[in-house]
Amino acid sequence: MELTRNMWNNGLTGWPMEYNLIRGKTMSLGTNISYLRKQKTMTQEQFADLLKVTRQTVSRWETDEVVPELDRLVEICDIFSCKMDELVREDLSAKENMIYSEVTRRKLPAFRMARYVMISPNPEEDVITHMQNWGKTSGLLAADPNAKLIGWDFPFVSQEQQMRFNMHGYVAAYVLPEGFETNCPGVEYATNAEAEYAVITVTEPHIRPFERIPNGYKRILEYLQVNEIKEKMPEGIVACFEYEYDKDGVHYMDIFMAMEVC
Repeated sequence: MELTRNMWNNGLTGWPMEYNLIRGKTMSLGTNISYLRKQKTMTQEQFADLLKVTRQTVSRWETDEVVPELDRLVEICDIFSCKMDELVREDLSAKENMIYSEVTRRKLPAFRMARYVMISPNPEEDVITHMQNWGKTSGLLAADPNAKLIGWDFPFVSQEQQMRFNMHGYVAAYVLPEGFETNCPGVEYATNAEAEYAVITVTEPHIRPFERIPNGYKRILEYLQVNEIKEKMPEGIVACFEYEYDKDGVHYMDIFMAMEVC
């Protein structure tokens, strides 16, 4: 049985405690369902098929004409990897704006880097561990404890590696301070030419990382499109990369995407 908005607002006795807890605090529920569905790039029809309901039912949820049954709310939370409390009590679209900074433009001077690539089921963790060990062994972290470690996806992975072995590739690189030299093996040295980047900061990127990080890239691409700016893909420049850091107990990720200079 679905609850109509009037039934919900007037209050019901005998319903499960979970309903009573969230009754009267659901102004964002329909908006949240619509917002999360669109973030997954699903149509109402596709979302309805997942839940084995009609498209009209989804439409009534999103317009707050009716409230989903409790078991449906649980299913919706599973699909969107969110908590029930977030779904029914918070304005997730407003919260999303707190996760992402505005897109800005930043010119980076040329820099030298030591980099390494790994292809594995978990290349980010594997290659970052490798580079952190190299940073200690080479003396880099002794010379510059705050040396920046950046990373980006490595696209040259075979279909067999991806499909059969669930592997993908990732590159990690330390930005080398001027004058730093070492003979320590285990990396490749390269130079990134001066370039202008579009940059966005993502707050706590590893909370729902498969949504927050891709949406950061999506926002940059939307910014470039709106401002009629082209991505830049020349040799000698890393087209896009990520830099993670902590500040005041909060974890952040800066996403950089090279762009044509206007």
